[in-house]
Amino acid sequence: MGPHTIPAKSSVNTTVINGSDSLWSRISHYVSENRAVVYTVGAVIIVAGAGGIYYVSQSTGSGSGSNGTDKRGKKDRRKKEKGFKDSDQGKVDKVNEGIAVDTEIPEVDEDIVENLTSEQRTEYAAKLKAAGNKAYGSKQYEAAIELYSKALCCKKDPIYFSNRSACFNALQQWDKVVEDTSAAIALDPEYVKALNRRANAYEQLEQFSEALLDFTASCIIDGFRNESSAQSVERLLKKVAEAKGKTMLEAKPKKLPSPTFVSNYLQSFRPRPFPEGLEESATLDETSGDYHLRSGLRAIQRKTADAYEEAGTAFEKAVELGTSFPAFALNWRGTFKYLHGDSAQALADLSRSIELDSKITQSYIKRASMSLELGDRDAASSDFAAAIEQNPDDPDIFYHRAQLHFICGEFADAAKDYQKSIELDRDFIFSHIQLGVTQYKMGSIASSMATFRRCIKNFDKVPDVYNYYGELLLDQQKYQEAIEKFDLAIEMERQTKPMGMNVLPLINKALALFQWRQDFAEAEKLCEKALLLDPDCDIAVATMAQLLLQQGKVNGALEYFEKAANLARTEAEVVNALSYAEATRTQLQVQEKYPQLASKLQGMAGLGAR
Repeated sequence: MGPHTIPAKSSVNTTVINGSDSLWSRISHYVSENRAVVYTVGAVIIVAGAGGIYYVSQSTGSGSGSNGTDKRGKKDRRKKEKGFKDSDQGKVDKVNEGIAVDTEIPEVDEDIVENLTSEQRTEYAAKLKAAGNKAYGSKQYEAAIELYSKALCCKKDPIYFSNRSACFNALQQWDKVVEDTSAAIALDPEYVKALNRRANAYEQLEQFSEALLDFTASCIIDGFRNESSAQSVERLLKKVAEAKGKTMLEAKPKKLPSPTFVSNYLQSFRPRPFPEGLEESATLDETSGDYHLRSGLRAIQRKTADAYEEAGTAFEKAVELGTSFPAFALNWRGTFKYLHGDSAQALADLSRSIELDSKITQSYIKRASMSLELGDRDAASSDFAAAIEQNPDDPDIFYHRAQLHFICGEFADAAKDYQKSIELDRDFIFSHIQLGVTQYKMGSIASSMATFRRCIKNFDKVPDVYNYYGELLLDQQKYQEAIEKFDLAIEMERQTKPMGMNVLPLINKALALFQWRQDFAEAEKLCEKALLLDPDCDIAVATMAQLLLQQGKVNGALEYFEKAANLARTEAEVVNALSYAEATRTQLQVQEKYPQLASKLQGMAGLGAR
């Protein structure tokens, strides 16, 4: 959540990373370390893990259907279905058959059935079903369909609909699978095999939201014991989120992220004086590119949303008009293109900047960071090496290369580069902070705490030190000490940056109160303050969603999850946020569509953050 040029995916909640990913990383860490998760919908828990989003629950309940279906048959059928696998999509039910398969097959039509007694209809239906099962086993699917249809003429039984749907499943007639499984579910709303088969058909038809709904209902009925269904939920959550995310990104106008995000990104580079000719005392023509370039540099120093927008426009204008510092101007325009989410144009600007002036090492560093974000580790490493060739004494190079090592889990190498950065410039606070965090990740708790104590001694007026030290204390569950550090950071931010306050200490304090005392009211107030100061702060939005969800305010939480997706910069961030939104929405839909599951959910309630 601090100065970082790459949206890190680390699972450590104390890592100094950009606000855009920090909440999801924090949640993953909290789940893995505490064996509980911080998102709850009723009794269903939405977990952010390395593989994506999935559901877990502590306890289960047993539900029973009605609609005249034989209850003992349901129990037997579900016992058989307990081990459902994907391969079961094409299997038929053979529960309570009791009929030899070589028994004479009765001839039936509507007129004949109308004259049969209830007992005769049941007997004829059982014989026809047994014959249908035999035909199905011989892969004579059309014949089996005809036999199951005749059985249904005698008796509307959910098993018969389900078995006929298995034939359509084998023939890949997905619309008919949906039709028959829907009929089976109408008769027995908790028919897990029918739900799973219909979900599979919906997925084949690319109706992913409907498939997700059915698999979720199946998971709830089975008490989340079925690994295959749970994996299907996770897979479909990703598919639904990716489809919606793609549409959202195509329609989404490019805009700067929150000022908190922009400030944290920009301050990951050491401040440097304006180039000679752009200094404050220089007289510049207001119509020149140099004038606009300096205006952009001035605006950045104000650290507000309006100022950052003004800076981005000024850098664009400077490049368009032409300037005495073309490589420098392209570096800054590329930086703001990146912050706007336009990676392609950003990379083009930075590459052109390097071509014009290979000595601007920041262009290499920023391009390396973008390459790593896009998954190209080799390109990132190459740019860092090229930057060192240009200036082996630039501490920024080693700081940002350390970030690359940190993100890749190479903590020993990260610590070496952070130390090198400190040796070259001891006055840059974030090298010290990140070294302390790295030591903590390596398990050197004493060394980490000593590093932060030195930071407090040497940088006692810098709020970031107290904020990140508080995060380490929070990770150790030293809640009171952590809150004291967050309070110090908040007060310093108010005093030193009233117009551009970093809201992260407010959010960290909210999370501390939530974890320690379950003080939702005060935590919400702190998040509201953060959002008042920085309405587009994605971590504040996501934290608010978490707090609302914990209190059962599901609709409100859903709104915040969707807002988090709208604020996300990259496709991966959008998909991540939408996965939570879709998980929340789907379980609301399950409860609306299958009200009989509400009591089952209540019976499983009780698992939350610990």
